[in-house]
Amino acid sequence: MPRTAATESFKFNHTMIRIKDPKLSLPFYMDTLGMDLVSEQNMGDFTLYFLAYDYDGIASLPAEQKAKARFNREGILELTHNHGTESDPNFQGYANGNAEPGRGFGHIAITVNNIEEACARFESLGVPFKKRLTDGKMRHIAFILDPDGYWVEVVPQALSL
Repeated sequence: MPRTAATESFKFNHTMIRIKDPKLSLPFYMDTLGMDLVSEQNMGDFTLYFLAYDYDGIASLPAEQKAKARFNREGILELTHNHGTESDPNFQGYANGNAEPGRGFGHIAITVNNIEEACARFESLGVPFKKRLTDGKMRHIAFILDPDGYWVEVVPQALSL
């Protein structure tokens, strides 16, 4: 169905996943995957971290402008940290959506210029793989795991299916 006047301004802004420990998750998304922290919002008993590939310069704006601008773009990943999970010995982690209980959510995905080079870099950094390029029938994609066990699909920017 084509977009109508009623939906022409709609954008897919963000998706949210819960994380156990921002000291592990933020370096993964920022250093390993190269995302920028667009904004951070401490809400008292939880903190929201908004990350994205900063093609439009949001990360360099003052904090108040960043917070407003994050809702006017696409491709934001929101990480929600419920305070205390990082130090709770009884906390079992979150369901990643790919196993019972909690099957539903599958993965997020990034595209890369050269998938072989990207996967070699992830390997050198010790990033765990769910699926390597050499595994299975689909040898043009890979899946890596973030610190909470969420799957991140790695896809070449030019993909022929």
